[in-house]
Amino acid sequence: MESKCRAWEIGLRRAGAGNGGRWQGEGRTCLGRGERWRAGRWVEEMDLICLWTLETAYDWRMKKKCIVNSDGLVLVVGPARCYRQIKNKPYPKSRYCRGVPDPKIRIYDVGMKKKGVDEFPFCVHLVSWEKENVSSEALEAARIACNKYMTKFAGKDAFHLRVRVHPFHVLRINKMLSCAGADRLQTGMRGAFGKPQGTCARVAIGQVLLSVRCKDGNSHHAQEALRRAKFKFPGRQKIIVSRKWGFTKFSRSDYVKWKSENKILPDGVNAKLLGCHGPLANRQPGRAFLSEGPTA
Repeated sequence: MESKCRAWEIGLRRAGAGNGGRWQGEGRTCLGRGERWRAGRWVEEMDLICLWTLETAYDWRMKKKCIVNSDGLVLVVGPARCYRQIKNKPYPKSRYCRGVPDPKIRIYDVGMKKKGVDEFPFCVHLVSWEKENVSSEALEAARIACNKYMTKFAGKDAFHLRVRVHPFHVLRINKMLSCAGADRLQTGMRGAFGKPQGTCARVAIGQVLLSVRCKDGNSHHAQEALRRAKFKFPGRQKIIVSRKWGFTKFSRSDYVKWKSENKILPDGVNAKLLGCHGPLANRQPGRAFLSEGPTA
């Protein structure tokens, strides 16, 4: 068994040769292999692993994210490309599937989400062009990238961003050791079931990932923000400008026409069309029934 040491600081990085090859953090120093630190967790092979937090690490030699378990042993976590294809049935969190970590994305509406339906007529979508799994980390990274660009160039009050998919599918991992001599300590079985490791969203072809509504003057900023968010996702995506009015299901021409005829009833970020149902007392004289219905 290799010698152990303790690690503490978040975001540790390898020091230069002048520091004796030790690991340094912000304000604290994590001692090298063979030495001990009073706080933190046990970590194997400290000359190869850099801690992000007290539970996660990064192996620079294997280029993989790691997890430090309760015993201090480093467990390798496979990259997201290992979970990209949709192979199994949906596996959501339930009473049979417990201990699922929370998804990285917690906010799905960003910007002026309380603006009325008449404020932002322009709408653009980021559409997936592949059937695949999209991890919650990728959704959070895309949301941050899109929000940062729109806030900088359009203004924080000039848009409404909505994430249209939710990571409900649970990913599993068969945790294995990655320290020196791990093949002698542990040899796992093939096709092991594994334990919950994270969550992802099952995305189909043509499914909308992100949507941005804004004014017509900021349309080019919204398209550029979604173009930058594309790089956070695997596979292929397309940016499609919607013909609808904002997040509604009505086309822009129909919305303007029905708005002038007082047939549109605002409903938050959406709108309702006054159809043939409801009390006749609410209708204008001679307008009890509509001659045509809404278009899809």
